[in-house]
Amino acid sequence: MPSTLAMTMPASRADSPHSIKYEFANPALLTEALTHKSHVNEHKSQDRKHNERLEFLGDAVLSLIISDHLAKLFPRLSEGSLSKLKAKLVSETCLANAARRLDLGARLQLGRGEELSRGREKPSLLADALEAVIAAIYLDGGLEASRNFTLDVLSDELREVESQQAKPGGDDYKTRFQEWCQRRYDMLPRYVTVRESGPDHQKMFEVVVQIDGKVVGAGHGHSKKEAEQLAAQQALEQVAG
Repeated sequence: MPSTLAMTMPASRADSPHSIKYEFANPALLTEALTHKSHVNEHKSQDRKHNERLEFLGDAVLSLIISDHLAKLFPRLSEGSLSKLKAKLVSETCLANAARRLDLGARLQLGRGEELSRGREKPSLLADALEAVIAAIYLDGGLEASRNFTLDVLSDELREVESQQAKPGGDDYKTRFQEWCQRRYDMLPRYVTVRESGPDHQKMFEVVVQIDGKVVGAGHGHSKKEAEQLAAQQALEQVAG
């Protein structure tokens, strides 16, 4: 009998865009994706598999899907900027939030120890379970099915990223940091190239950004421009908030 991800969603979420109606041809994959190692360890007599194998595969599938989506969505962003966006989208926090919207915690099969320690609410377990589900759909229905599921379940986070990038200077960290410095200190930041390495066809640059002689950010890139952008981004995150 086919198994769907939305089968046990609460009624209040029935119309949610995250109530995925994917049907598994092989329901055992969904069961495996939602089975934690602690449950298998306590039921050794049963022929059960835990989700670590699927979690491993799901991490790679998720990375491919998000990398491909971001590269197409933001063709003008540098490699460094794309990497930052991807790291945010595949972070434990984002994945756990998406898993909560799917109510995966309620569907996890846990051992008694994890139940007692409120494992259903742990961000790490929720994020791992979502990666496992992504892999299960990939194995059951192929890359396109997994892509559709992933982009849908992370649609809130993707909209936030798009909104941020659409703002004036959204991906221009140098401009944003310069404006902040002028407002805060009435001065401009200074960028200093502190190191160049690698062969001419594959140069790497290390740049620091200073305010009044104090280093407030650093960045590495294949060009001075990319390194300066990353230095400004770090400064914005650490100094300007």
